[in-house]
Formats: sequence, C-alpha cells, structure tokens
Amino acid sequence: MNLTQLEAEIFSLPLQDRAALAQRLLLSLEEVSESEFERLWGEESVRRVADFTSVYNKTIGQEGLPLDEWRSF
Repeated sequence: MNLTQLEAEIFSLPLQDRAALAQRLLLSLEEVSESEFERLWGEESVRRVADFTSVYNKTIGQEGLPLDEWRSF
C-alpha cells in the first residue's frame, strides 16, 4: 500500500477515528530525536523543492517559452 492509498483509507474513517489516529501520530513524533526530526524535515524540503521545480518546468514547457525568459520574472 502506498501513501496515497493509505491517505484515502484514512480519510474514509469516521471523524472520531481520524482524530484518535492523528493524536497517536502526533505523540509518536515526540519520540523522534531532534537530529532525526531535522533530517526528516531536510528530506521533506528537498522533496517539496523537487516537486515544485518539476511542475514549474512542466508549466514553462507547456507555454513554449524558453526557461530563461520565465526565470527573469
């Protein structure tokens, strides 16, 4: 099961069950060391930048304009 499938399944749960799960997940994050937390957020930020860049470049490609022109805005 991938993250998208898991999210879909979780969001189909009743509100009370989702709240209980959210609470358990938040509590589990308190068990993560600060260095592990920073590492995880570092990985997440790299993923988010890559996602943004991918969509940005795809959009520019669809407009048919050179990348340098878009970067000048």
